[in-house]
Amino acid sequence: MKKIAILPTLLTLGNAVSGFAAIAVASKIGQSDVTVDSDYLFSLSGWLIIAAMVFDALDGYVARLSKTASSFGMQLDSLCDAISFGIAPAFLVLRLGPGWAPVPRLHQALAIIAALYLVCTILRLARFNVESAADSGGSKRFRGLPSPGAAGCLASLAILRGELAQRWPSFNPEVLQTTLEVLVPLGALAVAMLMVSRVPYPHVTKQILRGRRPFRHLVQVVVVVFIIVLIRDLALVLLFWVYALGIPLRYLWVRSLRPNAATMPPGFDDCPQ
Repeated sequence: MKKIAILPTLLTLGNAVSGFAAIAVASKIGQSDVTVDSDYLFSLSGWLIIAAMVFDALDGYVARLSKTASSFGMQLDSLCDAISFGIAPAFLVLRLGPGWAPVPRLHQALAIIAALYLVCTILRLARFNVESAADSGGSKRFRGLPSPGAAGCLASLAILRGELAQRWPSFNPEVLQTTLEVLVPLGALAVAMLMVSRVPYPHVTKQILRGRRPFRHLVQVVVVVFIIVLIRDLALVLLFWVYALGIPLRYLWVRSLRPNAATMPPGFDDCPQ
């Protein structure tokens, strides 16, 4: 504790600040004294959670690159993640789901789901810290959906809510709002359960940034980034939700075909269950 790596610590704190800013922005949604359009606030809150994800990816990468990774950094990272990927998305769920006025019971159920999401995020982070301390080999896979991935799923829906009507004026915003009021609670419940599951998820950042890759790998990354920029509202929803739901569906399909773990294909047997 006498010496602290400055740059990784600042990046980690940037993660927490982005999460706090997302909460502050989401708290303004629907208030009568706010002149800013609610769609803009939804979009901005979602993008602030995405910014927290960028800070979260960079702090670990910079710490490993500068060989300044420490137990203090890991604990600080978890505390910041609890804000950005636990509290901020849970609060955003309350704004995206059904309000209090039409049917109070639905909003109460939504609040329970949001609280459950927050609890599962904290449990996921605590379990990750314990398993990371015990595993010195640096596993390439996560046990359960990573909390940034779960937060990204909900943030992408907020961005979709805020930007789809602006980018596609012919689309009826009321239809989107009604659809999200149904999908957001179900989606939040699903990713909450996946976070505390034992389904192995690949470490996307490590696979993209670490080691040497062929030239076509760089081309693929550039194409994906270009698509995200071009249709960012739809692309983010597809990327996050395919990652969150597609991997466990494939996992269950493989397990049903090959119940014996020893015969499972590479990639699923390297993560202890």
